[in-house]
Formats: sequence, C-alpha cells, structure tokens
Amino acid sequence: MLETLPEIVRVDLSERSVSREPVPESWRRRFVGGKGLAARYLYDELDAGVDPLGPENAILLFRGPLTGLLPGENRYVVVTKSPLTGTFLDSYAGGAFPGRFAGALGDAAGILVTGQADEPVEIVVADGSVGIESTDLWGAETDATAEARPDAAVACIGPAGESQVSYATLASDGGEHHAGRGGAGAVMGAKRCKAVVVRGESPSGLSALRERYAEQFEASGTGQWLSAGGTVETVDFTDEVGILPTRGWQESRFEDAVDIGVEAIRELATEREHPDRDQQGDFRVETDAGETVTRGAASLSLGAGLGIGDAEAVAELGGLCDRLGLDLVSTGSAIAWAIRASQAGLLDEEYEFGDVDTARSLVRAIATRDGDTGDRLADGVAAAVAATGGDEFVPTVKSMELPSYDPRGAESMALAYATSDRGGCHRRARPVERAVFEEWSVERIVDTVITEQNERAVLWSLIVDDFVGDVFEDLGEEWLDVVGLETAGSLATVGERIWTLTRLFNVREGFDRADDELPAALQRPVASGPNEGSVVDSGRFERMLDEYYAARGWSENGIPTAQTVARLDLTDALDGETPVAGSASGSEESS
Repeated sequence: MLETLPEIVRVDLSERSVSREPVPESWRRRFVGGKGLAARYLYDELDAGVDPLGPENAILLFRGPLTGLLPGENRYVVVTKSPLTGTFLDSYAGGAFPGRFAGALGDAAGILVTGQADEPVEIVVADGSVGIESTDLWGAETDATAEARPDAAVACIGPAGESQVSYATLASDGGEHHAGRGGAGAVMGAKRCKAVVVRGESPSGLSALRERYAEQFEASGTGQWLSAGGTVETVDFTDEVGILPTRGWQESRFEDAVDIGVEAIRELATEREHPDRDQQGDFRVETDAGETVTRGAASLSLGAGLGIGDAEAVAELGGLCDRLGLDLVSTGSAIAWAIRASQAGLLDEEYEFGDVDTARSLVRAIATRDGDTGDRLADGVAAAVAATGGDEFVPTVKSMELPSYDPRGAESMALAYATSDRGGCHRRARPVERAVFEEWSVERIVDTVITEQNERAVLWSLIVDDFVGDVFEDLGEEWLDVVGLETAGSLATVGERIWTLTRLFNVREGFDRADDELPAALQRPVASGPNEGSVVDSGRFERMLDEYYAARGWSENGIPTAQTVARLDLTDALDGETPVAGSASGSEESS
C-alpha cells in the first residue's frame, strides 16, 4: 500500500508558496518512506557545498508508511544538511506529534521546506492541507509555544534554534520530545520558521497487526526494560561495566552514579511519562523550574559528564535544555569541554566540575549566544577546538560529540561511531550492549555494525523505532503489503541502499576515510575505573575500518564503488559532483 504515500508537499518560504508533487514510483519502491525517501529527496535537492544555514538548504519532515499505525512511541523524521557536521542529518522524535502529523498529512509522505521567510512564520498542517502563516511566537520557549496552540500538536524551535545554535533541536509535545542531534532546529531558525502546527488525528488501521505488536512488545526483553526503568537505566549499566564518560571523558565510572541513576530518578518522579500505557516511558520530575521528563541522556551528559551527582539538579538542567531547544548530549559535551579547557588555561574563565550554577549559566549562554564563550560553545566542541585547541578533552566524529558509551572499554563502539552517517551517534549501531561482556573478533564487530546500520535504516524508513525493531521483525509478513515489499529478505537490500545513499551524500560533501577517524581523546588512557589505562588500539581500529569498507563494497578511502552503486540500483541517483570508486584499486573518479 505504498500508494497511500503518493505525494510530497513542497513549501517555499521565500516565495511563501505551497505546492504538491507526486513521489516517483521507483523512489517509493526503493526507499520506502521516512529516512530513505527523505534522503533521496535531500540528495536530489542540494548541490555540493550548500550552506546549511542558507536558503538553499532543505529541511524535510517525513513520516513512514507505519507512522501512527503501531502502538508504542511513534516517530517522524527530520532530514537536512547539518550545520554542526556538514553531513547528511536525520533526527527523530516520538510522542503524540508524529501520529497526528501522519493523520493530518493525508496521502502525503511529508513536507519539504526550502527558502527563507522575511518574517517569523509557522507551517500549518490540517486535514491534508498545508499553509504558511505569520507567527507572534518568536522568542518563546518550547513549552510556551505549544501552550499557545492548545488545539494542535506542535513541533517548534526554542531560543536556541532562533539563535542558530549548531545543535538546536526541533521540539514537540511541549519540549518533551526532540529531533535532537545535529542542529535541525538551527536550520529552522535560519529559515525563520518557528513551528509546524498540526491539527488532525492519528491514522487508523492495521488493528490485528497493532494488537500482535503490542502483545509481543510488552513481553519482550526490550519492552520489559523500558517498562521497568526507561532510558535512565543506561546510567546504571554503563557505570557498572565501566564505560560511563565522566567529567569530560577523564574517567569511565562515576562515584555518584547511584544518585542520578534509575532508582534516584524514580524516587524523585511524580509519575511516568505515559502512566496510562503498558509501556510507560521515562519519568516525570517536578523541579523548582517546572516539570520535565528526565531521560538517560540528561543523567549521562549533564550528570556524570559534568560531575553533578544530584538527581534534581540533573532534571532541572535537562528541563532547561528542553525549554530552550538544545540537544542534551552536545550541550553537556560543550560544557564539559569548557571546564577542561578552563582548567588547562585555554579559557580565561574558571570553571569546575560539579558546579550546578556554572552549568546552568552556560546552558543559557549557549542558547542565546551570550558572550564570547557562549557564542563559541554554540558552534560545538569541534569548532571550539579549532579556535582554541584542546582536541584531547571531549571526542567528536565529523564534529558531532560522542554520547553515552566510552569505546575505550567497548571497542566495537569506536567503529559504530566512526562510520555513523551523521557523525558520532550510538543509535545507528549499538553492539556494546553485547560486546562489552566478551571478546569479539574484528570480523564479528564489522558484521554486527553493518547489520545494525542496515536494519535501522529500514526501521527508520518505515518508521519503526529501533528500540522495538526486534519485535517488529517477528510479526510475520502481513506488514510487507503495507510498505510494498515482496519479502522480508528484501529489507536487507533496502537498508544497504539507503545507507550507501547517505554515504554518497557525505562523499559529495568531501568526506572520506580521514573523517572516519579515531578521536584523539579515545587514544588517551582512561584515568580510573575498571578500564583504567585503556585506549582504543589505533592499529586494530584501522583494521576494523579496512574490513568495514571491504564488506560494504567501498574503496580503501571509504568511497562506494561503481559496482556497489549499480548493484544497489543507485546509478540513476548520481550526479556529476559525486565521486565513486571506479576500480578495484580504489581510485576515485567523478560520475
């Protein structure tokens, strides 16, 4: 039933115009929807070297064929060229907004936004129609923006997006959910688009599939994990095995982890995020600054990462980032880098780990680009390093700050981070959850990373959240008719095709093996904890990268070969600006 997504809606903010166009049938068949279809449009829409914050950049908000049709956390995707990394960017958010967005779009797969408005505007989607309206909400925080449109579901930017902070988010459900990493909010801010306002209800259908999905998900290990403690349990797991980045990646275990872990947050919480569901989500916490949903990223990046061992302070800082529209991981990383740079004498200011007041003031300074330090940190750690030095403090890949898992105690994550299509990201592949407990061969690491990357490319095109992907795969083949695929086996090719397309996008932007590098910070020994003295072995990492490229059918420099492009039915997508590897020797030539 891919015919249910036959169009996209094109919004030109410069011309203040809205039009519709059919999705090419071959695109729907090869790229499905969500990430895959949006990636195909972005690749076709942009020329190499487009300024991510210029009017020529496009930002796409897409659903998948299954968005709103399955229980659990529905998702939508935001795709653009990242102002933080310069790479392809796809970022996801759950909650109530995606289902209502899918219902309001009608037959459309999503909206593609270009241009730049001459005044603040919002895009309004209702009953299959899309319009552009002036807005009086510029300057409002994310929760206030949602409250001003009580009859609608709202995805909006906060002050950080308006200030074009390179890791500003697109927030939905009053700031409880974010398309977070990579700076989609900054692209919206540059276009002077405050919000996408949706009036509509989630689509109905697939009742039998929904029922089986819910039953299997509730009984699965993932379902039970999410029900018991949500993402905050990641703090307890990473601390236990000694891979919890602490005080700016200096240590791998936090002595106060129990005070910001799942039991501490549970005790502080007033209720769960979705108390009326079987899968209740994360925890609602009431702080002096207001209510917030505290997720694992807050405790990891704003807690252990900053040496703050107070659950209420962590919740408050997370809520502040949510209201301002800031990515939690990049914000915590930027502040951790500033503290270490200060202690090394690279900054004039004096900062200390564990100081909540300093963290709070820096969060606000970043969101508004207030002062030299706030402005510098607003462009991310890599930009601060380029201006000041200190590349050994906080690791980045393709300028994106690394989250959660320290590869010095879990080397499989080094390859997952290095080869992620949007920069240092753990959601594309998460082998650490198994590999940390045993020794894995290079071959097993490479095979696992590639398999997970391909699978998640498909799930995010359908769109099914990667947390529930294993359950989805066990549902049988009834859902294949919904997405227009003949066999479940064809999914592997679809995933590989989408992953290779995003690599071609990045190659066109000038990225190659040199950008899949091992960060300097990961080559410095861990100071303490179970993995004290550990580093990522650079020779073994290079071997993993060699085998990864070979298994993908890419050259030794990380460029897809012409044979791989043809095998994946991508030849017609290529333009004259995209290099491909033209021979087995790995030499690159323009297509």
